[in-house]
Amino acid sequence: MVGNSDSSSALEQFQQRIKIALWIVICCLLILFCRFFWLQVIQHKKYSTASESNRIAIITTPAPRGIITDRNGIVIAKNFPSFSLEVTQTGIVMPIPDLIQELDQVVKIPARDRQLFLRAIQNSKKTESIPIRNFLNDEEVARFLARRYAFPGVEIQVRYFREYPYQELGSHLLGYTGKVSVKDREKLAAEIEENPDEIQGDELRNMRVKGIQQVGKIGIEQSYEKQLRGTVGFSEVEITAGGRVVRNLSYTPSAPGSNLTLAVDIKAQFLIEQLYEKRRGAAVVIEVATGDIIAFVSLPTFNPNAFVDGIDADLWKKLNESLEKPLFNRPLKGTYPPGSTYKPFMALAALEGKYRTPSQAINDPGFFKYGGNIFRDDAKNGHGVVNMYTSIAASCDTYYYILARDMGVDAIHDFMKPFGFGQITGIDMQGEVKGILPSKEWKKNYFKDPKKGKWIEGETISIGIGQGYNSFSILQLAQATAILANRGVIMRPHLVKLIEDPLTHEKILTVPSESGVINLKKEHIDTVTEGMIGVNKIGTGSVPFAGVSYPVAGKTGTAQVYSLAGKTYNAAAISEFKRDHALYMGFVPADKPKYAMAIVVENAGFGATAAAPIVRQTFDYLILGKWPKGVPAWKTVP
Repeated sequence: MVGNSDSSSALEQFQQRIKIALWIVICCLLILFCRFFWLQVIQHKKYSTASESNRIAIITTPAPRGIITDRNGIVIAKNFPSFSLEVTQTGIVMPIPDLIQELDQVVKIPARDRQLFLRAIQNSKKTESIPIRNFLNDEEVARFLARRYAFPGVEIQVRYFREYPYQELGSHLLGYTGKVSVKDREKLAAEIEENPDEIQGDELRNMRVKGIQQVGKIGIEQSYEKQLRGTVGFSEVEITAGGRVVRNLSYTPSAPGSNLTLAVDIKAQFLIEQLYEKRRGAAVVIEVATGDIIAFVSLPTFNPNAFVDGIDADLWKKLNESLEKPLFNRPLKGTYPPGSTYKPFMALAALEGKYRTPSQAINDPGFFKYGGNIFRDDAKNGHGVVNMYTSIAASCDTYYYILARDMGVDAIHDFMKPFGFGQITGIDMQGEVKGILPSKEWKKNYFKDPKKGKWIEGETISIGIGQGYNSFSILQLAQATAILANRGVIMRPHLVKLIEDPLTHEKILTVPSESGVINLKKEHIDTVTEGMIGVNKIGTGSVPFAGVSYPVAGKTGTAQVYSLAGKTYNAAAISEFKRDHALYMGFVPADKPKYAMAIVVENAGFGATAAAPIVRQTFDYLILGKWPKGVPAWKTVP
């Protein structure tokens, strides 16, 4: 009986254990089933996409940038193909440092290229092809191809790079392209987000941004970046776990960027830059009727080709630290006192505001006293009896000292503002500065200290001859001159004339329409124009414009850079960068104006000797087609 009892107890324990084990198995199966349901049903889309992305790679095809030509069809910015040595991380079989060392034995990899490559792969997908060396020559390509078997994941690719065939010519006008920075990528991503319907899917949007290898940094290249860069293409390919391409699944070709035709005459640009020789300055030529900018000169220049594949650190330092500021866009960002080039506008203000009549005259003793201060004229003994014509032609300072006092700074400000002085012109280039058109309100806002911000009436006197707080860009002076020549009609200045679709060849004109009119009396414009013609007959422009065969209306100017504190100006006694600026503004032909021009030659002294001769030879080319002797002949780059 005892034996039967023990057997029964053992059987019950065994059955109990079986039940527990069964429940454990059931729970495990239930957990597995739930996990399976979670992965296969709930998270199916997520892991299906991840699996597909491991199997399918998206390869971008960069788009060639649009070509830039001048108004006559001369190509001034284009693309050229070049061999690049590129690495795809998923295909390589050795550590990257070892790979670089091995490649360097076959194709030289400079330290700069190594740094750029290592930086690029940190921010790239492993399936992306990253250049480790650009611009391989034929010998280097042949050497690598002979050893290609030893470098899985490394290939020779053809890429397009920007080229500026005329090098330094018009560098500030064109700008340059450079490698995409982190800030550039953020801007591109934000731009694409604004147009989400253009690209379907976040992955494609991200790849399109990464497929953009070069962007415009300054000048036309920057301002028309969206039009020039084109559309990145895509290839969807099936790859193995090691990254080897098995087959192509789909292909969306890239689309080249739009071509730009500039309003600029690159020959005129070349001529002006040559005429400056080695001096610094800015010059702008505008077609009066349209606002086309025929020349946009900033000197000294730089070679934009140096930036295409990343500029050398030593060269970058040299350009940035140079006292001559070769990277500074002078027509767009530089501001200068206009000097006596302001006088024709002051004369017009006097006529329109009824402060003077053409025949009303003053007696100029060679100075003007105001508030205990003596404001001197360039003519030590004065000009004698001076009417409005003589005041412009002979450039009488005393006439405009008195006129400025009679008008007051606010009246001068209100008249000059519509002409664009101290205002943004709206040119189609980023980074334009406003300059300073002084007024009582301006000074109050500029100087936070109420005592310093109060306008002193004596400050108005020098305003009348283009000095004092006056500070304008040469672009603004050229624009104001064009408005005067156009008899008050305002045409916004622009650099790009038309945009062409490279596939359909459809052309869109970008020439703006009339943007405003300043109501001016014809007789007042005629009076001022006559005075400006007199400048080149009996005044300061008579020598450089001697024998001119077409009527020229212009005005020389000399702008003080450094205060002499009552001392006599002696250029030889002061450093170069403190010497006076030479200026000139004018339009031709005076009777039927076609071109307006403004120019400054920095620290060059008198406008009549440094600036006016450049303008004369430029006008001879534009009106007569005459190329000056001693200037290198224009040569079109093939």
